[in-house]
Amino acid sequence: MSDDEVLRAVFPFLDEKDLVSCMEVCKQWREIAKDDYFWKCLCAKRWPSICKHPDPTITYYRLYQTFYKRHKRRQLLPPRLSFDDLEFFIDIWSDDLLIFSEVVPGPSLLAGIKVLPPGISEPIMSHLNCQEFRMALPTHPRFMIPFMQSASVSVLVRRKDSNAIACIMYKSLFDYVEWTSCRALAFDFLDFSPQYPFIADTRAWVSLFFIDDGSEGAMDVFGIEIDFCDSANSKEEVLWLLDMLDWK
Repeated sequence: MSDDEVLRAVFPFLDEKDLVSCMEVCKQWREIAKDDYFWKCLCAKRWPSICKHPDPTITYYRLYQTFYKRHKRRQLLPPRLSFDDLEFFIDIWSDDLLIFSEVVPGPSLLAGIKVLPPGISEPIMSHLNCQEFRMALPTHPRFMIPFMQSASVSVLVRRKDSNAIACIMYKSLFDYVEWTSCRALAFDFLDFSPQYPFIADTRAWVSLFFIDDGSEGAMDVFGIEIDFCDSANSKEEVLWLLDMLDWK
């Protein structure tokens, strides 16, 4: 078999990425890989019905280029919000007793927990020391939550530029505890503005970082973290997500 015959026998078994890579090897491979038969095979795998009534003015190669969308992460535009313009209202209850209530400026959440107390678990230490984006703050003073009591949290956020307020979480229970890492978690689904009717099922999470020395029968809470890891993992993504909330 000639080289061309070998290539024509192999190329139909390649996916689009490999076929495109072959087109970059040399002029001979490129001319063979552009054969419309190969691209018809790829189109037939993704859109079988379109091959039943082909348009003679458009090649399958061009058709595939037109409709196949690569899954690339789009570059976000600069957010319209700034953490300097935000305040977070965080309230935590143990049963019906309010045990933590603070108004936290946005920059304070970004500052994180700089001084870690002795006795914290290795997973939490690694989590807080990593370079990823975090929204966390230390609790001053630290507070205790007995293991036998239920704890809940509410979080509101206010825009200083308009005094508008949005709800991130309302009386959500810390009903999941990671005992190995000493972290209690609560979540709630975000309420978005009616301008974004197709956005749903996006959760906000609040974590309590605690120390468990086994002697107090309670969580010794030293830090709080807010995150939107389901859909936003950077500063810009979080600001865009907050911007879309149902502000009142």
